[in-house]
Amino acid sequence: MCRYKNTPRTDEETIALKKRINRIIGQLGGIGNMIEDNRYCGDILIQISAVEKALQSLGFVIMKSHLETCVTEQIKDGNDKIIDEVMELFKKLS
Repeated sequence: MCRYKNTPRTDEETIALKKRINRIIGQLGGIGNMIEDNRYCGDILIQISAVEKALQSLGFVIMKSHLETCVTEQIKDGNDKIIDEVMELFKKLS
């Protein structure tokens, strides 16, 4: 099922999210290069950890926006079942 936000992201928010994603893509490419260059395993693992943290940080930024917009709007409209969705999202994000 494909759903869309009722309150669209601002251009600034979209640009900031895309910049974060592009940095993560760059980090992943760097890891690929490290593997091709036969770099030390510990160094690769450190970079993998950095990518994981960057993805988690991105997830938290999107979760904050979700709470401030989509969830707030659903609660105002009387949909308290949205809380169950939020709890599932927190479980998946952590």
